[in-house]
Amino acid sequence: MKASQGIFKFAALSASVLACFSAQAEWSANASVTNNYIWRGLTQTTNEPAVQGGIDYTSESGFYAGTWASNVQYAADDVFSYEHDIYFGYAGETDTFTYDIGYLYYNYDSEAEFDFGEIYGSIGFNNFTFTAYLLANTEADEGFSPSGDEQNFDFASAFYFSADYAYEIKEGLELGLHIGFQDGDFSEAFNGVENGYFDYSVSLAKDGFSFTVTTTDLEDAGPDGLDNDEVKFVVGYAVDFAL
Repeated sequence: MKASQGIFKFAALSASVLACFSAQAEWSANASVTNNYIWRGLTQTTNEPAVQGGIDYTSESGFYAGTWASNVQYAADDVFSYEHDIYFGYAGETDTFTYDIGYLYYNYDSEAEFDFGEIYGSIGFNNFTFTAYLLANTEADEGFSPSGDEQNFDFASAFYFSADYAYEIKEGLELGLHIGFQDGDFSEAFNGVENGYFDYSVSLAKDGFSFTVTTTDLEDAGPDGLDNDEVKFVVGYAVDFAL
C-alpha cells in the first residue's frame, strides 16, 4: 500500500494490527510528515514534502479497516492533488509466524485520474516479512502507454513483491532492510516506468522519527526529471494515538 509513513505503510499497519490482538476492538489514528513521499522506490510528490494521516479500526478477531490520505504531485506544474486510501483485511499470528490478507483502494482527485485497487497478502517469520500485491481493479482508461504500447489492465496484470527485514539494534532503535519488485502495464501507465524494476531501502527508526536511504535499479530519471535513478534520503516523523 502507499505509505502510514510513506515507504513502510504496510509494515506499520501490520504491526499496529498485530499489537491490538490481545486488546478489545479499538479505534486509533496516525499522522506523519515527511520530506518526500516514496512509494515503491518512486516519489509521489516530485521529491517535495508530504503531510499524511489516517484512522484505523481493529477488532480482536483480527479484522481491521482504515483510511489514509496524503498530498501527491506527479509533475512540477501540477496543481495540488491528493491520495485517499481505503482498506480492510484480516491479520493474525501463531507461535511461529504472522499473516495478513486484505484489499486496498487508492482514490485520487481529478488531477491524477488513476483510481485503482489491489489485493495483498503477507507472511512474517521472525524478523522477515514477505508481501505480494496484485492489481484487482481500476477506473483508469486503458488506451496506450507512455511508450505507445496498447494497455490491458486485467486482474493481476500489475504486481509488486517485497521482502523486509526488521531488527532492533538496541531498545527503541530499529533497523529496516527492504527490497521490492514492481512490474506490469498499469505500473507503466501510473508512474511512467516502462519495464519492471527493483527498489531498495535501508532505514532507521526511533520514537516516531525515521531516516531512510532508498533507490531503484532504474537507469533513467523518469518523466519530468523525477530522479528515479538517484539515491534519495527521506526523513519523517509519525505519531499514533488511540481514539
